[in-house]
Amino acid sequence: MTRKKRRLMVLLLAGLGLGTATALTLTAFQDNLVFFFSPSDVLANPPTSDRAFRLGGLVEAGSVERGTGADGRPAATFRVTDGANAIPVTYSGVLPDLFREGQGVVTLGRLLPDGKFRATEVLARHDETYMPPEVADALRRAGHWNPAQGAPPPAETWNTAPRAREGRSGG
Repeated sequence: MTRKKRRLMVLLLAGLGLGTATALTLTAFQDNLVFFFSPSDVLANPPTSDRAFRLGGLVEAGSVERGTGADGRPAATFRVTDGANAIPVTYSGVLPDLFREGQGVVTLGRLLPDGKFRATEVLARHDETYMPPEVADALRRAGHWNPAQGAPPPAETWNTAPRAREGRSGG
């Protein structure tokens, strides 16, 4: 084999190795990539049930029901709203201490075919002034908060999703 052919062979093998490594890296990123959606985003363009995503907004006032799941673990159902729409959520496990009605929440899970969201993780905001950036963006898009006007209004004013929309959100 001539020197030129050896050099070409080494370059081809290096290119093949680099391409394989890139493909494996992109596949790993795609499997671990989790998007954030507000309830309005989910209703406008529902994600597939095989894809996990984050659903964020506010816990709708009067929607929290606690109980025990079939496995004996604590369970809860509640609705997450962005002020315009709401999605029913089911969760099996212990809720965070800061979880309460009218507070910001981000849940991780999957949308079921019946329109309910099954959460595997629930995160509550950690103090009176913090709001996850995704939740703030969703509230701005829904017209419930203008950052130029200062701090967000009280959470009770954001929970305005009418019950008539329950049929649309699967609840």
